[in-house]
Amino acid sequence: MSNAIGFRMKAGVLAPSTNTTVESDFNMMAPYGVTFHMGRIHIKDMRLSSDDLFENLLDQVRREMPPAIERVMTCRPSCMVMGMSGETFVGGREGNIRFEENVKKLSNGLKVYSGASATHHALQKYGAKTLGIVTPYQLPGDEQVVKFFTEYGYEVKAIKGLKVKDAVAISEVTEDELRVAINEVNLPDVDAIIQCGTNLSMVRLADGAERYLGKPVIAINAATLWHALRGEGIMDKMDGFGRLFREF
Repeated sequence: MSNAIGFRMKAGVLAPSTNTTVESDFNMMAPYGVTFHMGRIHIKDMRLSSDDLFENLLDQVRREMPPAIERVMTCRPSCMVMGMSGETFVGGREGNIRFEENVKKLSNGLKVYSGASATHHALQKYGAKTLGIVTPYQLPGDEQVVKFFTEYGYEVKAIKGLKVKDAVAISEVTEDELRVAINEVNLPDVDAIIQCGTNLSMVRLADGAERYLGKPVIAINAATLWHALRGEGIMDKMDGFGRLFREF
Protein backbone atom coordinates (compact mmCIF):
# COMPACT_ATOMS: atom_id res chain seq x y z
CA MET A 1 0.00 0.00 0.00
CA SER A 2 1.42 3.42 -0.96
CA ASN A 3 1.87 6.16 1.60
CA ALA A 4 -1.17 8.44 1.88
CA ILE A 5 0.93 11.63 1.65
CA GLY A 6 4.28 10.57 0.16
CA PHE A 7 2.71 8.40 -2.52
CA ARG A 8 5.23 9.40 -5.21
CA MET A 9 8.43 9.43 -3.15
CA LYS A 10 9.04 8.91 0.56
CA ALA A 11 12.69 9.85 0.98
CA GLY A 12 14.92 9.18 3.94
CA VAL A 13 17.23 12.19 4.31
CA LEU A 14 20.54 11.97 6.17
CA ALA A 15 21.77 15.24 7.65
CA PRO A 16 24.06 16.31 10.48
CA SER A 17 22.22 17.29 13.66
CA THR A 18 23.78 20.75 13.23
CA ASN A 19 22.04 21.38 9.89
CA THR A 20 19.07 23.76 9.95
CA THR A 21 18.74 24.50 6.23
CA VAL A 22 18.41 21.35 4.15
CA GLU A 23 15.11 20.14 5.61
CA SER A 24 13.50 23.54 5.00
CA ASP A 25 14.94 23.73 1.46
CA PHE A 26 13.70 20.27 0.51
CA ASN A 27 10.22 20.95 1.88
CA MET A 28 10.11 24.27 0.01
CA MET A 29 10.91 22.50 -3.27
CA ALA A 30 8.84 19.35 -2.70
CA PRO A 31 6.39 18.43 -5.47
CA TYR A 32 2.96 17.15 -4.50
CA GLY A 33 3.14 13.58 -3.24
CA VAL A 34 6.80 13.77 -2.13
CA THR A 35 7.81 13.68 1.55
CA PHE A 36 11.12 13.82 3.44
CA HIS A 37 11.97 12.00 6.66
CA MET A 38 15.09 13.05 8.54
CA GLY A 39 17.79 10.80 9.90
CA ARG A 40 19.89 13.05 12.11
CA ILE A 41 23.60 12.27 12.45
CA HIS A 42 24.66 13.29 15.94
CA ILE A 43 27.47 15.87 15.83
CA LYS A 44 28.87 16.53 19.31
CA ASP A 45 31.88 18.64 18.33
CA MET A 46 30.87 21.05 15.58
CA ARG A 47 34.14 23.03 15.28
CA LEU A 48 35.67 23.38 11.81
CA SER A 49 38.50 25.87 12.33
CA SER A 50 41.46 23.54 11.67
CA ASP A 51 42.47 20.52 9.60
CA ASP A 52 42.24 18.28 12.66
CA LEU A 53 38.78 19.55 13.58
CA PHE A 54 37.54 18.99 10.02
CA GLU A 55 38.78 15.41 10.16
CA ASN A 56 37.17 15.02 13.58
CA LEU A 57 33.84 16.09 12.09
CA LEU A 58 34.18 13.49 9.34
CA ASP A 59 34.98 10.84 11.95
CA GLN A 60 31.80 11.74 13.82
CA VAL A 61 29.76 11.41 10.63
CA ARG A 62 31.24 7.99 9.85
CA ARG A 63 30.59 6.78 13.39
CA GLU A 64 27.09 8.19 13.80
CA MET A 65 25.73 7.59 10.29
CA PRO A 66 24.82 3.87 10.72
CA PRO A 67 22.49 4.49 13.70
CA ALA A 68 20.94 7.47 11.88
CA ILE A 69 20.20 5.22 8.91
CA GLU A 70 18.84 2.51 11.18
CA ARG A 71 16.39 4.99 12.73
CA VAL A 72 15.15 6.52 9.47
CA MET A 73 14.72 3.09 7.89
CA THR A 74 11.89 2.38 10.34
CA CYS A 75 9.60 4.63 8.24
CA ARG A 76 10.30 2.41 5.20
CA PRO A 77 11.60 5.10 2.85
CA SER A 78 11.66 4.56 -0.89
CA CYS A 79 15.18 6.02 -1.34
CA MET A 80 17.97 7.76 0.57
CA VAL A 81 18.90 11.39 -0.11
CA MET A 82 22.02 12.97 1.37
CA GLY A 83 21.29 16.18 3.26
CA MET A 84 25.03 16.73 3.67
CA SER A 85 27.56 17.47 0.96
CA GLY A 86 31.11 17.80 2.32
CA GLU A 87 31.31 14.14 3.25
CA THR A 88 30.16 13.07 -0.23
CA PHE A 89 33.16 14.77 -1.88
CA VAL A 90 35.80 13.19 0.37
CA GLY A 91 38.13 10.89 -1.54
CA GLY A 92 37.20 12.33 -4.91
CA ARG A 93 35.34 10.31 -7.51
CA GLU A 94 36.06 6.91 -5.95
CA GLY A 95 35.40 8.23 -2.46
CA ASN A 96 31.92 9.34 -3.51
CA ILE A 97 31.21 5.95 -5.04
CA ARG A 98 32.31 4.21 -1.84
CA PHE A 99 30.19 6.58 0.25
CA GLU A 100 27.05 5.89 -1.77
CA GLU A 101 27.71 2.13 -1.78
CA ASN A 102 28.09 2.17 2.01
CA VAL A 103 24.79 4.01 2.50
CA LYS A 104 23.11 1.66 0.03
CA LYS A 105 24.38 -1.35 1.98
CA LEU A 106 23.26 0.11 5.32
CA SER A 107 19.81 0.90 3.90
CA ASN A 108 19.16 -2.57 2.50
CA GLY A 109 19.81 -1.69 -1.14
CA LEU A 110 17.85 1.56 -1.52
CA LYS A 111 18.91 4.01 -4.22
CA VAL A 112 21.20 6.72 -2.85
CA TYR A 113 21.43 10.31 -4.10
CA SER A 114 24.33 12.50 -2.97
CA GLY A 115 25.25 16.12 -3.54
CA ALA A 116 28.58 15.32 -5.18
CA SER A 117 27.11 13.05 -7.85
CA ALA A 118 24.10 15.39 -8.25
CA THR A 119 26.29 18.34 -9.18
CA HIS A 120 28.19 16.21 -11.68
CA HIS A 121 24.94 15.11 -13.34
CA ALA A 122 23.73 18.71 -13.40
CA LEU A 123 26.93 19.94 -15.04
CA GLN A 124 26.57 17.27 -17.72
CA LYS A 125 23.16 18.70 -18.62
CA TYR A 126 24.77 22.10 -19.23
CA GLY A 127 27.91 20.80 -20.91
CA ALA A 128 29.98 22.89 -18.49
CA LYS A 129 33.73 22.28 -18.31
CA THR A 130 35.16 25.13 -16.23
CA LEU A 131 33.93 25.90 -12.73
CA GLY A 132 33.79 28.53 -10.04
CA ILE A 133 32.95 27.06 -6.64
CA VAL A 134 31.66 28.54 -3.37
CA THR A 135 31.89 26.51 -0.15
CA PRO A 136 31.60 27.12 3.60
CA TYR A 137 34.67 24.95 4.22
CA GLN A 138 38.20 25.34 5.44
CA LEU A 139 41.07 24.43 3.09
CA PRO A 140 40.89 20.61 3.65
CA GLY A 141 37.24 20.55 2.60
CA ASP A 142 37.92 22.72 -0.44
CA GLU A 143 40.72 20.38 -1.49
CA GLN A 144 38.33 17.42 -1.49
CA VAL A 145 35.80 19.33 -3.61
CA VAL A 146 38.48 20.27 -6.15
CA LYS A 147 39.72 16.67 -6.23
CA PHE A 148 36.23 15.37 -7.01
CA PHE A 149 35.54 17.71 -9.91
CA THR A 150 39.07 17.43 -11.33
CA GLU A 151 38.81 13.65 -11.41
CA TYR A 152 35.62 13.98 -13.46
CA GLY A 153 37.47 16.13 -15.98
CA TYR A 154 36.34 19.61 -14.94
CA GLU A 155 38.73 22.51 -14.50
CA VAL A 156 38.25 24.51 -11.31
CA LYS A 157 39.12 28.08 -12.21
CA ALA A 158 38.28 29.61 -8.84
CA ILE A 159 37.12 28.43 -5.41
CA LYS A 160 36.02 30.54 -2.47
CA GLY A 161 36.00 28.77 0.88
CA LEU A 162 34.22 30.90 3.46
CA LYS A 163 36.10 29.16 6.31
CA VAL A 164 33.11 29.12 8.63
CA LYS A 165 34.13 28.43 12.23
CA ASP A 166 31.67 25.63 13.01
CA ALA A 167 28.91 23.54 11.45
CA VAL A 168 25.98 25.52 12.88
CA ALA A 169 27.48 28.87 11.82
CA ILE A 170 27.28 27.76 8.17
CA SER A 171 23.54 28.53 8.30
CA GLU A 172 24.30 32.06 9.50
CA VAL A 173 26.09 33.10 6.29
CA THR A 174 24.04 35.91 4.73
CA GLU A 175 22.86 36.35 1.16
CA ASP A 176 25.08 39.43 0.90
CA GLU A 177 28.14 37.35 1.82
CA LEU A 178 27.15 34.68 -0.68
CA ARG A 179 26.54 37.27 -3.40
CA VAL A 180 30.07 38.60 -2.92
CA ALA A 181 31.47 35.06 -3.06
CA ILE A 182 29.55 34.28 -6.27
CA ASN A 183 30.92 37.40 -7.94
CA GLU A 184 34.44 36.53 -6.77
CA VAL A 185 34.44 33.13 -8.50
CA ASN A 186 32.56 34.34 -11.58
CA LEU A 187 35.60 34.66 -13.83
CA PRO A 188 35.06 35.30 -17.56
CA ASP A 189 36.16 31.77 -18.47
CA VAL A 190 33.93 30.02 -15.87
CA ASP A 191 31.10 28.03 -17.49
CA ALA A 192 29.15 27.33 -14.29
CA ILE A 193 29.18 28.15 -10.59
CA ILE A 194 28.67 25.46 -7.95
CA GLN A 195 27.70 26.07 -4.32
CA CYS A 196 28.57 23.30 -1.84
CA GLY A 197 27.42 22.93 1.76
CA THR A 198 23.82 21.91 2.46
CA ASN A 199 23.59 24.21 5.48
CA LEU A 200 24.18 27.28 3.28
CA SER A 201 20.85 28.81 2.25
CA MET A 202 21.35 29.57 -1.44
CA VAL A 203 18.55 28.01 -3.51
CA ARG A 204 16.66 31.27 -4.13
CA LEU A 205 19.82 33.33 -4.53
CA ALA A 206 21.24 30.89 -7.09
CA ASP A 207 18.04 31.10 -9.13
CA GLY A 208 18.32 34.88 -9.26
CA ALA A 209 22.06 34.83 -9.93
CA GLU A 210 21.56 32.61 -12.98
CA ARG A 211 19.28 35.23 -14.46
CA TYR A 212 21.68 38.16 -14.10
CA LEU A 213 24.94 36.27 -14.76
CA GLY A 214 23.64 34.36 -17.76
CA LYS A 215 25.24 31.07 -16.72
CA PRO A 216 24.35 28.11 -14.49
CA VAL A 217 24.57 28.75 -10.75
CA ILE A 218 23.90 25.43 -9.06
CA ALA A 219 22.87 25.35 -5.40
CA ILE A 220 23.66 21.93 -4.01
CA ASN A 221 20.33 21.42 -2.24
CA ALA A 222 18.47 22.11 -5.48
CA ALA A 223 20.80 19.83 -7.46
CA THR A 224 20.50 17.00 -4.93
CA LEU A 225 16.71 17.09 -4.87
CA TRP A 226 16.53 17.42 -8.68
CA HIS A 227 18.83 14.38 -9.02
CA ALA A 228 16.73 12.34 -6.59
CA LEU A 229 13.40 13.26 -8.17
CA ARG A 230 14.58 12.49 -11.69
CA GLY A 231 16.17 9.25 -10.49
CA GLU A 232 12.82 8.24 -9.02
CA GLY A 233 10.99 9.07 -12.24
CA ILE A 234 9.43 12.35 -11.03
CA MET A 235 9.80 14.81 -13.90
CA ASP A 236 7.85 17.83 -12.59
CA LYS A 237 9.10 21.18 -13.92
CA MET A 238 9.14 23.97 -11.33
CA ASP A 239 10.09 27.64 -11.29
CA GLY A 240 12.07 29.51 -8.65
CA PHE A 241 14.71 26.87 -7.90
CA GLY A 242 17.07 27.20 -10.88
CA ARG A 243 17.24 26.17 -14.52
CA LEU A 244 17.65 22.52 -13.58
CA PHE A 245 14.04 22.36 -12.42
CA ARG A 246 12.71 24.55 -15.22
CA GLU A 247 14.40 22.83 -18.15
CA PHE A 248 15.65 19.31 -17.35
